[in-house]
Amino acid sequence: MSFQEVHYRPVFGRILAVVTVVVCALGVVAVIWSDPASALRYVWPILLVAVLAWALFWRPSLRVQEHGITVENVLRTRFVPWPAITAIDTRYSLTLHTADGRVPVWAAPAPGRHRTLGLAPKDFDGIGGSARGGAGELRPADAVTVPSGNLAQLIRGHWERLRDAGAFASGVDPEASTATWHWATMTSLVALAVATVVGLLI
Repeated sequence: MSFQEVHYRPVFGRILAVVTVVVCALGVVAVIWSDPASALRYVWPILLVAVLAWALFWRPSLRVQEHGITVENVLRTRFVPWPAITAIDTRYSLTLHTADGRVPVWAAPAPGRHRTLGLAPKDFDGIGGSARGGAGELRPADAVTVPSGNLAQLIRGHWERLRDAGAFASGVDPEASTATWHWATMTSLVALAVATVVGLLI
């Protein structure tokens, strides 16, 4: 069964991250230029915003691979093998359901109401049966013309083909799923938050 890997990062998020980091960099330069003596007090909140923007808008991604799915969120990266998936949902964001819990995909949130107003029946063509609720209903976020629905359809399609081919008969390898915490990011955010509070109170 041939498979082509997909790596998704939201373009708007990356643009927002770059713009925010550039503005913060200019802010740091302006603070140092205008008042070098007070720079050590006021640069920390600016740096905190820059790191937050990078973590929130640049880092999140989704990689759909032959042996599983890698979900990189703000503070943690999860690898979920195909047999571990029990359902794919798009209620608030693209979410993988496993026996160990839910794995939300920050890179693919459900679209806002304004984005779904113009959806037509053709936007739901070809969606797999596992996407439908008990009454056969679909959510606007399942539409293949929005990122959450398009990625969900890609994942569901491959997952259903593997399931129907009996690829999950051997069960789930308990060692296959992994979770990696982003300790450097968490440490940086905590350190900058503390430096911000200290700097503003001095």
